[in-house]
Amino acid sequence: MTARLIDGNALAASLRGALAERVNVLKAQGLTPGLAVILVGADPASAVYVRNKVSACEKAGMHSRKIEYAADVAQADVLAKIDELNRDPSIHGILVQLPLPVHFDSELVLEAISAEKDVDGFHAENVGALMQGQPRFIPCTPYGVMKMLESSGVQLRGAEAVIVGRSNIVGKPMAMLLMAAGATVTVCHSQTRDLAFHTKRADILVAAVGRPRMITGDMIKPGAVVIDVGINRTEDGKLCGDVDFDSAQAVAGAISPVPGGVGPMTITMLLANTLEAAERAAEE
Repeated sequence: MTARLIDGNALAASLRGALAERVNVLKAQGLTPGLAVILVGADPASAVYVRNKVSACEKAGMHSRKIEYAADVAQADVLAKIDELNRDPSIHGILVQLPLPVHFDSELVLEAISAEKDVDGFHAENVGALMQGQPRFIPCTPYGVMKMLESSGVQLRGAEAVIVGRSNIVGKPMAMLLMAAGATVTVCHSQTRDLAFHTKRADILVAAVGRPRMITGDMIKPGAVVIDVGINRTEDGKLCGDVDFDSAQAVAGAISPVPGGVGPMTITMLLANTLEAAERAAEE
């Protein structure tokens, strides 16, 4: 068996075309969706992520504002900027690139973003709405994964879904979304005993733990759908996921690659959330 590839690049391109059409409708009404991205420090990976987000905005016809600070900036200065952006009607989405330097209270910073502009979906109000099944914004990576499953025709109702990783950014919201779609969900983590016991039961396996090639082919149920959220860099500088792609591809029914899988979908869903925020602003 050779698994079918779930091509995130191709799906993202298709979705971005549809988003661009909606952007043009708003622009004809005199409103251009705007995203502000705050980057603190000079972490190379964060700088790449921010650059990609800004570029994607501009290609979709949105306007973006990149705000950069040195790593030793006072937290109060960043909070003041967030307050300014909250009150700026030309900005519909605000995100702060994580991780922040150690002297920051990340939770406090994220809570300072207006829930109506929290396009990452991290504000407690938006997390609660997701938990209740009435999300305002769905966190971008889980949102992208759900679109990938949907586009691939994966049957979620009644399926056994296993998520490896319990972060607030991916694992927990992913579990909420899969449960809402009718899947039976198991969330595994660093304290899980016999991880392979759980992963081998999964019809749908989502790996989001941040450990290179942790999930191997012998841990996967034959024919399973495997979504690899991990982005890791090996000693030779190459990117790889949390799944050992070669061994997994020989067992799985469908698999997302790294790179070219979840990554482009995450940015696409950020654009979707920003556009939705702008559309709500236009209605108001």
